[in-house]
Amino acid sequence: MTKIRSQQNPYPLGAHVEAGGIRFAYATKAVSCGVIIYNRKTGRQLRKEAFSAEEKVGNVYCKYIENLQADQIAYQFYEEERKLPDPFGRSFENGKGYGKLRNICDLKSLIPTEEFDWEGDRHPRLGYSESVGYCVHVRGFTAHSSSKVAYRGTYRGMIEKIPYLKETGITTLELQPSYEFLELEPETDPMVNYGLQPREREPKLNYWGYKEGYYYAPKSGYAAGEDAVTEFKELVKALHRNGMELVMQFYFPKGVRAVSIPEILRFWVLEYHVDGFHLMGTDLQVDVVASDPLLADTKLWYYHFNTDVIYGRNETCDMPNLACYQDDFLYTVRRYLKGDENMLENLLYQMRRIPPRMGRVHYLSNYYGFTLMDMVSYDYKHNEANGEENRDGNSYNCSWNCGEEGSSRKLKIRQLRYRQIKNAYVILLCTQSMPLIFMGDEFGNSQRGNNNPYCQDNATVWLDWRDLQRHRELYDFWKELVQFRQAHPILRREQEAKLMDYISCGYPDLSYHGKNAWRAQTESYNRHIGILYCGKYALKPDGTEDDCLYLAMNMHWESHELALPKLPKGMKWERAFATGEETAAEEEYIRRIPPRSTAIFYSVREQEKTGKRKSRKNG
Repeated sequence: MTKIRSQQNPYPLGAHVEAGGIRFAYATKAVSCGVIIYNRKTGRQLRKEAFSAEEKVGNVYCKYIENLQADQIAYQFYEEERKLPDPFGRSFENGKGYGKLRNICDLKSLIPTEEFDWEGDRHPRLGYSESVGYCVHVRGFTAHSSSKVAYRGTYRGMIEKIPYLKETGITTLELQPSYEFLELEPETDPMVNYGLQPREREPKLNYWGYKEGYYYAPKSGYAAGEDAVTEFKELVKALHRNGMELVMQFYFPKGVRAVSIPEILRFWVLEYHVDGFHLMGTDLQVDVVASDPLLADTKLWYYHFNTDVIYGRNETCDMPNLACYQDDFLYTVRRYLKGDENMLENLLYQMRRIPPRMGRVHYLSNYYGFTLMDMVSYDYKHNEANGEENRDGNSYNCSWNCGEEGSSRKLKIRQLRYRQIKNAYVILLCTQSMPLIFMGDEFGNSQRGNNNPYCQDNATVWLDWRDLQRHRELYDFWKELVQFRQAHPILRREQEAKLMDYISCGYPDLSYHGKNAWRAQTESYNRHIGILYCGKYALKPDGTEDDCLYLAMNMHWESHELALPKLPKGMKWERAFATGEETAAEEEYIRRIPPRSTAIFYSVREQEKTGKRKSRKNG
């Protein structure tokens, strides 16, 4: 016989196995409320137990029920006539599968019971200078048949793609919302969602998941089987085994209590070994979150943090966990790439900028806006498929279609688009702190001009892995650039360059050059610049100085001369990469840079063979 007794131990909230039974704790101001117990296999209701006034502390009810087997039941809470999921539920049923209609009244919580063997799992704890980020939607990453994984659109499908991610140079995955949320909800009276009124029309899909969710449970629709808890842990463990990190996006709309946020984040760090969080929403009190001692070495990303409040004015930070995550870099570089005037000064600032005692995540594409391929293929958004008459999404994309809207068969247009994407890669990977790309941008993924595919669950947003071969040239170029960045610590500094010779070596740490060395031409009409990264300010792992690097950029529609500064005696410049047609040097230290192209040069000793690193011709 099932026994019930009062238990004045209201925290933690939710359902927890304790001493031969289960303790249910629920916070509400309702008077008529309680818990409903179901048979986990059949879904049949077993009992409905009301909370009593004696079981209430403050606004929290707590009931202990003996002789319940956690692995055999599901449960919900109720208030009056409404059935409600547990907002602190650790796992949820999803027998219908992803994209199938589930009202809130259908959402039943499960109680995880399986012990997970982490096998000595450890966080990689990568610094921002070591990291290359990859923003990814769990379902869209492998849902397409071309992914050729056994478990498409799931956590296990992502595990199958870890070798590809390592080959691509990715160190840090940023997951779009992967906590539990209802991807289909009614657009009529909210009471429909509780099953109290009939549905008037079919709901719209929320593919992205930027809404209030059930923040203590991994999304069941992204699991290959019934146990999303174990599958998510397997993903984290597999990433860590390969030296990679996982950062989760958490969207907190207005109405979510700020005091709950640190508790949620601590839970995912302790229970799931998550490495970081991208906090999304307004009025989140992120400085309080960032001051939480348990999160001191967990990556936290937000628009901005007040480090004077978090650390105090004089406290140092050896390995920052905070990072600024905002669109300034994206819009500046996109405008420069398309050839807008008056962009050089801001571009140079954005490329060197690292906020004090923080890192910075910089990107040229994300889940919103155009992908990199669409950035060079469309002048205008094409969101008609979203059903909002193309009124949704941002009209300010800073894009240029290179001469023809959409896909093109013209060789010159396709070549120019490739060159522009490669230019984007070069600028991104020669920028200080942490670069990040959106999934598929490494091999020319397109969303056919849809810059707001929040409601699409189809080929528009699913990666077509056949593009990996179609655009192999882009992918190979990306990989080589990532390897080049990893080989040169001068491109991965922890602190912002001072533009000064503060070690008395004869060169500033970072300097800018025009037609004449040491004389930058940053007038509003100029679109070309040379950037010298002095390798004496960074040491390689073996303790030797890095090479000097020179980045030449020209986004004008005409070629321009740029001067390379003279190197110390016995050294000379060699070219590592070039996105434009190769041109002969005017003289030893003058290079003519073709229109809309970039080139990277590195210093070598004159006696070294020029075959040390092959130059690339990728027009």
